[in-house]
Amino acid sequence: MTRSLSKSPLTPLALAQFICSFAGSNMNVMINDIGEDLDTTVEGVQSTITLFLLIMAVLMIPCSKLTDRWGRKRCFLAGLTLYAIGALTSALSPSLAVLILGNSIFEGVGTALLIPPVYILATMAFDDFQARARAFGVISGLGGVGAAAGPLIGGFIATAIDWRAAFVFQAVVVMVIVFLSRRIDDPVAPDPTRPFDGAGAVLSAVGMFFVVFGILQAGSDAVLMTAFLVAGAGFLTWFFLHIRARERAGKEPLLRMALFRNRTSNLGLITQNMQWLILMGTSFVVAVFLQKVRGYNAIETGVIFTAATAGILVTSLAAERLTGRHSQRSLISAGFIMTAAGIGVLLTLVKASSRVVAFAPGLLLIGLGVGVMLTPSVNVVQSSFPEEQQGEISGLSRSISNLGSSFGTAIAGTILISGLAEGNRAYALAMIALAIFALVGLAAAVRLPATPDRDER
Repeated sequence: MTRSLSKSPLTPLALAQFICSFAGSNMNVMINDIGEDLDTTVEGVQSTITLFLLIMAVLMIPCSKLTDRWGRKRCFLAGLTLYAIGALTSALSPSLAVLILGNSIFEGVGTALLIPPVYILATMAFDDFQARARAFGVISGLGGVGAAAGPLIGGFIATAIDWRAAFVFQAVVVMVIVFLSRRIDDPVAPDPTRPFDGAGAVLSAVGMFFVVFGILQAGSDAVLMTAFLVAGAGFLTWFFLHIRARERAGKEPLLRMALFRNRTSNLGLITQNMQWLILMGTSFVVAVFLQKVRGYNAIETGVIFTAATAGILVTSLAAERLTGRHSQRSLISAGFIMTAAGIGVLLTLVKASSRVVAFAPGLLLIGLGVGVMLTPSVNVVQSSFPEEQQGEISGLSRSISNLGSSFGTAIAGTILISGLAEGNRAYALAMIALAIFALVGLAAAVRLPATPDRDER
């Protein structure tokens, strides 16, 4: 049975996912403009983008737990408010440090607060698999479109007005979302007495931060990179030991160990991580390559991503129909096959032609592939758990996805930037790395069951 949509309108929820995904990719085409205005480098802008994605990832799980204490709608509105403050701060930033404060920190924390309620509210609004697939199709589809259209919209705004106006655009969209959210009702009353695992939140956040920060050092300091990766692994191990001990003591942990015992969910989380890694990694690599090697400006670079945007839009809009005709496993597997093929085309045509149209077929295939698997991968994970665990699994799911985004920008971006002087060779190495991750996603997808199974938990 489907609950009334009037209690949880999809429009503001989907728009919220759109603008947060847009924020993760629109700066890719402004690297030259921001660098000249704020006197910074490609690495400086890359760090700002990666830090934004990373802060989202490390805080997503703690913030999802806070929705139980503070309420889903309250967290959603608080996150939107903080996001708007960050966008306006970024628009007025006189230096890279202030841009990091506004974009990476304020917008990152705001996104971590508002995204878990998006998926929790959508899950609670629908009881049956097909209706939930339709809701996730709208939300995830707009998220994918936001990520793919970020370079196009951002490039247009930066060229027509100024790169700062792109952040004003974000603030305006957020204000519209707040207005549309007035009719949202929280289906479950908040419980201020709900315990919160502060130690677990710190351990998980520090561990993930060190891992991604270590990857960013790959092109400059191997010793520092190793130290951060080892420290990150140590904190994450400590985190899992902590939540296991807390659970055995009868206390509520940040995440229940049972979340990691569901094979279907685990495989679905891997596919989510890989698809966002590929999408954001491709966006960053292609955008930087076109600006720094081919010499394109913001709008020229953005227009090239129209193919990816169109691909995601076409397949995400068909999500409900595709879900009714094909298994989740088939759709996710097909998505990774198309993205791998798209990367292959990008590699082949960039060598064969210097014309801008050479990028369109590959980006279209990647867009089609990502669009076709966004919805089923989210649906597989969320539908693997009952309603009382939706807060936890939503936070974990969004955290894993955003880790994928930060990994894509950090890993592929570092490979490209470290060899930027070599031009095509560095681009090829970065894209080959993304192709390998596509194969990892495909390996996880083919092991998914044809239909979700909650009995595994």
